Amino acid sequence: MIGIGVVGYGYWGPNLVRNLSDLPEAKLRWVCDLQTERLAGVRRRYPSVEITEDYQKLLDDPSVDAIAIATPVATHYAMAMRALKAGKHVFVEKPLASSTEEAERLVEEAARRGLVLAVDHTFIHTGAVRKMREIIQSSLGQLYYYDSVRINLGLFQHDVNVIWDLAVHDLSIMDYLLPEKPVAVSATGMSHVPGKPENMAYLTLHYPGRMIAHIHVNWLAPVKVRRTLVGGSDKMIVYDDLEPSEKIKVYDKGITLSGLPARRGEKIRQMQVGYRTGDMNAPQLDMTEALSRELREFLTCIEASTQPLADGHAGLRVVRVLDAATKSLARQGAVVELEQNRVLA
Repeated sequence: MIGIGVVGYGYWGPNLVRNLSDLPEAKLRWVCDLQTERLAGVRRRYPSVEITEDYQKLLDDPSVDAIAIATPVATHYAMAMRALKAGKHVFVEKPLASSTEEAERLVEEAARRGLVLAVDHTFIHTGAVRKMREIIQSSLGQLYYYDSVRINLGLFQHDVNVIWDLAVHDLSIMDYLLPEKPVAVSATGMSHVPGKPENMAYLTLHYPGRMIAHIHVNWLAPVKVRRTLVGGSDKMIVYDDLEPSEKIKVYDKGITLSGLPARRGEKIRQMQVGYRTGDMNAPQLDMTEALSRELREFLTCIEASTQPLADGHAGLRVVRVLDAATKSLARQGAVVELEQNRVLA
């Protein structure tokens, strides 16, 4: 049984605690938070779990094998690095760190010590996204676009902008779904609240070939929308995360091109565009809670010395894109190119 301590009992921490307390493979030993009233709630619900405001107590406890971090983004690096240096496996809420350099150091430290570093990219463990990956690999054809809208009214963050808060979900989904990685990104956005970071933004990611992705995120929308379209040459997917049952709909729709190719020396002949309209299919999905699946995978990886789907490298790739988008945002949408190991300014 793997002993775990959870740091942060604010918005997401209670979900971690609830799931870890239910997993037979885990022993929830500590919950740490700086706010005493939050810890009082832990004491009432989980009387056998130790509570503390001192993070070092978790690191010093030899019965704690792993640390789950659900604290503000700016603290991720320091807390995760302390845990790794203490010999603990680490599970970090998204995003992995607040900069590419910090994320790289965490990946290197985990590898050097042979520890599991997992990032909480929850959506890639949902039945809907897993089914999308299966469809993309088997029947979508050549990928054309990924188009997402992720908007709602609030919650305004004080330490990160809307890209780091909401777009990170789509970036992690695309990293899992798409066979290619982006080569450049541009972003525009605006803050409508004085002293606060950007509350709305538009990201465009460029991929090799004819693939393109667009993400619209907004904290200042009158309705909550979580809708994604993925278009291919053979089929198209509509993913609506707010749908209670039919979250994934696969459309056998598209275009067909006809016409004679140009002969040498001739102008390009006009291509005729036809439209193909077929059936819509809503596949059955696995409704297992994603966080439970994700944490169970984390525990299995610790026992087997393997790597999770959203390992440190996946977290690093997402942070690289976030960093590039931030640079583009500061330059009013200038395209920022990406390389495997760095962002080209």
